[in-house]
Amino acid sequence: MHWLPLPEPSRKIEAAFHDPASARDWLARQPQTLALYMLGALHSQIEAIDAAALPPATAIQLLGLLRSAAVPVQASVEARFFRKPLPLPEEDQRCCELAQQLWTSLGIAYLRRVPHLLPVDRSLPLNRAACAFRMAEYCHFQASRQCPVLLDQLLFAVLAEASRYELLRQPISDPDFPHLGEANIAGHLAWAFMLRLIDPYRLTATELIVANRALSRWRELTGFQSEPDEDKKSRAVDLQPLFGEDLPEGVPRWLNLRTVDRKIQQRVASLKAGESPEALKLGRELSASACIRLLGELENSLHSPPQRPDGETGQVELFFGGDNAFAIFNGELLNPLGKLDTSSASLAHDRVAMFGFDQAALVSTTVKKIKLPCETWSLDKGMAVRPADLDNVRRMSPCLIATRQEQTPRLGVLFGLQTTADGALTGGLHWYEEEVEAGWLKRPGPPNPNAPRVAAFLLEHDAALSLILPVNAGVRLETGLALEGTSVAHVLPYEVLERGVDYVRYACRCG
Repeated sequence: MHWLPLPEPSRKIEAAFHDPASARDWLARQPQTLALYMLGALHSQIEAIDAAALPPATAIQLLGLLRSAAVPVQASVEARFFRKPLPLPEEDQRCCELAQQLWTSLGIAYLRRVPHLLPVDRSLPLNRAACAFRMAEYCHFQASRQCPVLLDQLLFAVLAEASRYELLRQPISDPDFPHLGEANIAGHLAWAFMLRLIDPYRLTATELIVANRALSRWRELTGFQSEPDEDKKSRAVDLQPLFGEDLPEGVPRWLNLRTVDRKIQQRVASLKAGESPEALKLGRELSASACIRLLGELENSLHSPPQRPDGETGQVELFFGGDNAFAIFNGELLNPLGKLDTSSASLAHDRVAMFGFDQAALVSTTVKKIKLPCETWSLDKGMAVRPADLDNVRRMSPCLIATRQEQTPRLGVLFGLQTTADGALTGGLHWYEEEVEAGWLKRPGPPNPNAPRVAAFLLEHDAALSLILPVNAGVRLETGLALEGTSVAHVLPYEVLERGVDYVRYACRCG
């Protein structure tokens, strides 16, 4: 592993124990219910053991005891940072940092012992290192925190060493993760690499849970290869881009996913045939239709990772949420405090229908400029970036956004939101190319002038209709909806096309 120098451990920390017996005594004295304290204490002792001049076998024993203590603590703090609005509050951010630092340091400590062991004894520390680095990356995905390239490179270091000594498929039981059975190194590595390939930041919290569960079950169906298959039906994926630079010679760089693809296709077919996600061991979190969409996205992204466009620079003003998007498109508030004025979009729509143009819109003195809350983000190689600023509103993705591009309103989605190491927010922007009309949902029953209006966005392209509504709009598939302020008055939603944290997009027919 000379091609990847391992980070040095802190030598300022004194080890609290030097053998298993004293380690157990130390652990017994720790306040197990103080999760944040325990994360810090365990991390400090992992670094102390890593820096100590202990026999490799003893160090591995001690690391195992600390690992066993860390697993339940990790589980107890995940809710503090799992897909919360960004940036995280300081205390939650500290939880995330300690968790990922603990697993990163643990993996490095295991990996550092490997060269000092006989080849026959290297399987366990390599297995534990692969698991630790996978856990560290998953902490980043849970917290929507940008994952450092170092973690990917450390996974490749484990891959190189295990491949060199033909240890990739050696099964080892893991009492700390009994549900994994006898896991092998290749499985942990494939699981981690597949999660990276699907760009987990794009997924909602629930989708991430289901995707992680599915990939964990299929992890050992993959195979690492030094060369791609000549077979045209080969489903091997090049892992080189994850390394960040040229991969050293001899390290397997191809991951064969043919059997995983087959599993995904089988699951989709079973779901369409009426089997439940739970029966297929996908869990209860998502409906069958949502699982079908997710599995399709997983299969596509495993083989065609999202490409970030280059060359886009400048700044963009983003308006968040359906109400603000409605105002951007129509020049009026969706739910104004006072009575709608003559520039009302509903009246304008009627005038256009009757006369072919909106005469009132020609009278510039009648148009009121609406001030809406917005955020200015920078564009960097196709990604949108908001500098670190604790005063800014916290955000989640995927979420509905709007902007004005050369005075033309545009509707889109901010996706893949994550925090960088310096606290900035970054994410991708997707703008809908369809023709967009902004109206509102007409509720059944007698008109109620005091009821708030619900924004509805009708998208049309080549006679294909879709409708974007808030997640809490109470829509049922195959149940007609009435719209106001749009050219189509009635639609019938029949399929969910996409779902974000604040919107759902439905495929529709004219009702």
